[in-house]
Amino acid sequence: MRAGRAGVTDWATAVGVAAVLVVAGLSADHPGAGPLGYPLLAAGGLALAARRRAPIPVLAVTGACAVGYQAVGFEVPAVAFLFAVYTAVRAGHRVVTVAAAVTMLAALPLAALAPPADLPVGEALARARGVLELAWLVAAGAAGEALRQAERRADEAERTREETARRRADEERLRIARELHDSLTHQISIIKVQAEVAVHLARKRGEPVPEALLAIREAGREATRELRATLEALRDDDRASPPHGLDHLPELVDRARTAGLDATLTIAGERHDVPAAVQRTAYRIVQESLTNVARHAAAATASVRIDYRPDALAIRVDDDGRAAPEAAPVPGVGLLGMRERVTALGGRLRAEPRDEGGFTVHAELPLGRP
Repeated sequence: MRAGRAGVTDWATAVGVAAVLVVAGLSADHPGAGPLGYPLLAAGGLALAARRRAPIPVLAVTGACAVGYQAVGFEVPAVAFLFAVYTAVRAGHRVVTVAAAVTMLAALPLAALAPPADLPVGEALARARGVLELAWLVAAGAAGEALRQAERRADEAERTREETARRRADEERLRIARELHDSLTHQISIIKVQAEVAVHLARKRGEPVPEALLAIREAGREATRELRATLEALRDDDRASPPHGLDHLPELVDRARTAGLDATLTIAGERHDVPAAVQRTAYRIVQESLTNVARHAAAATASVRIDYRPDALAIRVDDDGRAAPEAAPVPGVGLLGMRERVTALGGRLRAEPRDEGGFTVHAELPLGRP
């Protein structure tokens, strides 16, 4: 959109300058001036339409046109060349612009001396000064340089703001990592160790180990791995690899079975490479869905289906819990987190009670860039 507006502005400037030059040529008396002068006046102005894309060629064209219409007898100010000088300096081509300006200051008197103008030296110099004053050149170049410096300072300020924001984000990430480490690592370690000890003592005594105790032990181990991976990701966001993906879904389903849920996993479609971000989101969706089933649904069965499609990955988790069609789901932290992950990838999420009872979570994750 910005490029389109700039193009319209450049064309409007070019047409306006060309019209001013042609009108100036028509309004003055130029005895002996040939018909070639008017096309040169128009061409010099219209060349400004390309001044942003090709400032140096436009500088050369406008200068050549100014020398051309001076040579055929038109004493019209080189307005187009001044615009070209301003644009070239703004683009950073200062050395080339100075060389072009010096060349123009030398070429214009020579053009006035050539036939058909064929003026005396003094009059030729006076006409050249009327076409292109040194003060005009300095003003055009100074304006371009001033704006270039202003834009450079604005870019530096923006870059500084971005660096400051990144630094603050890094500091906040490290602070969160320290808080998580201090508040959770110790507690999870205690739960894990106590569960390990209880399982060991039960087996040592020859007693059957309760399934709930085994589930607690596995949950403690998984929580420890998850917390370690999360802390690594927070401490080094650029190098941390995704801790879990589609290959880890069977482990999730097995843990759900260990907790007493009749869970199944179905893989449909032809398997192919899936971006790491999509894999991580799919894992989190299944993990959160099975966790919600175990905590809130009072369900006996749950089914997980992963459907590989050419342009998307579909995830569906169904259970036969106590959710009813007429009961609107209350969006908790887990569902909100799932929706944020899916939205960040440009996908869609549907989480609602099923008509036949129970709850369904259905997500579609595109495989392209978000």
